[in-house]
Amino acid sequence: MPILKPAARAKRAEKIRFVAAKADSHIATQKDNGDEVLYPEKWGSYSKGLAHDTKGDVRIRSYNSMLRALKSGAAADFDKVDLGGTVPLVDPQAGLAFTLEGGDPQSFELAAAPPLASAWRAGEAVEAYWMALLRDVPFSEYESHALVQAAISDIGKLSDFRGPKEAGKVTAKTLFRGFTPGDLVGPYVSQFLLKPFDFGALKIDQMFRTYRPELDYMTTFADWLAVQNGQASDPSTARTGPFGENVVEPARCLRDGRGLSAYVHADISFEPYLNACQVLLTQRPPAPFSEGNPYKPNMTQAGFGTFGSAYAKTLISAAAALALKAVWFQKWFVHRTLRPEAYGALVHKTMLPQSRRLHKVYPVHTDVLNSDAVQHMLARHSGSLLPQAFPEGSPCHPSYGQGHGAVAGACVTILKAVFDESTVIADPKMPSAEPGELGVDVLTDYDGPDILTVGGEANKLASNIALGRAHAGVNFRSDYEQSLIFGEEVAISLLRDQKVTFNENASWNFTRFDGTPMII
Repeated sequence: MPILKPAARAKRAEKIRFVAAKADSHIATQKDNGDEVLYPEKWGSYSKGLAHDTKGDVRIRSYNSMLRALKSGAAADFDKVDLGGTVPLVDPQAGLAFTLEGGDPQSFELAAAPPLASAWRAGEAVEAYWMALLRDVPFSEYESHALVQAAISDIGKLSDFRGPKEAGKVTAKTLFRGFTPGDLVGPYVSQFLLKPFDFGALKIDQMFRTYRPELDYMTTFADWLAVQNGQASDPSTARTGPFGENVVEPARCLRDGRGLSAYVHADISFEPYLNACQVLLTQRPPAPFSEGNPYKPNMTQAGFGTFGSAYAKTLISAAAALALKAVWFQKWFVHRTLRPEAYGALVHKTMLPQSRRLHKVYPVHTDVLNSDAVQHMLARHSGSLLPQAFPEGSPCHPSYGQGHGAVAGACVTILKAVFDESTVIADPKMPSAEPGELGVDVLTDYDGPDILTVGGEANKLASNIALGRAHAGVNFRSDYEQSLIFGEEVAISLLRDQKVTFNENASWNFTRFDGTPMII
């Protein structure tokens, strides 16, 4: 494109913005799962932080105060929401924000969440119980551990389980893994959470603080109720997820569900994907950019602010910001779905003896009531609440869609668009079965039969992070799966808007999460 004179440049800039605004002006028709209307008691709806009665049901006056704010959108009405304690609701107004790049936050659609009473919801709840029971079992021991085998058998009996399978069966290789290409290949943990990298002058060895084994929270109804009322945790603790006296030292490789839980308790939203970008840029030799990069064959120029290292890193954070606004609209203004800890309370109350039952019938499918997972939980904690990895349980915003999942979908799409996703990961690693000197974890070579690629390990990174929240007990599988696809659409809208802004003739080529090729 020739250099334009100032007036022509201004006109061209105006046209680009106008065309992008017109393309992004669609506002989606949204549909929830109907639970909010179906259950006057709001059993299937998010209510944490609001006022609850002694049975654990939200007080309708408190719930309606939240609805009034969500329906009016007035800042003053949000200030009047009737909370049960001191923990605030997390950013309900984010979904009302506009954006100047990519689709409008309300232009994206997220399929309805599983209904409360469905076998689908029960199936992923059983999986969540097993994730809690197996938090301290290393992923490398899944093939041989007796309790893991019990989980595989139990999940395999469910009438509607939608996690990955091999030849129609749940196996140690598929347990707690994602659904995208690469998820079932190689070790459970992505290479992007294991490989060292440089962060400027800093050398980063990916060792993570984790929590003490067998440390579970909200295992009694009194503790659970206090947390639901926002009375049991310091708001600053809930927001930042600090590591206190229960941290395990020295820091470790990510090797089990407890470690993933600890990481996703304190991570910055786009941090894992920025780190993955640094792994690819600072390895020797650096990973190649994708075929559509205009500087890949160029002998006289190299990209930086466009189609180079700086561009890649800033694009990841831009995608995360847009994804958060879009998924927060879904959370608060469309779905308002209960958290796993609230579903676990319905299971717990249903399992109580008749004389102690707080309500005659709760809409909980028999698949979870008859599961071995619940029986194991009763034996371990004398109750069937879903134990949480964090003292405050989930954050104070609805479960569906999942923030971590939407950001993962958007940022991993950017990674696959920027880098050649077919590149083979050199020298793949996995945590050693035994720690090294002074108890410090070490990495050992992965010598399995699978070939690990940038695209496959990026997809696995997304599932590790998003399902890490399920290991912690704060999200269901469907929260991750649907939000990952949602985040992909967010990233595609961002790339489409940017395409016309560059002087370079470029394209992005990548594989979508469903395995189909995409070119922008």
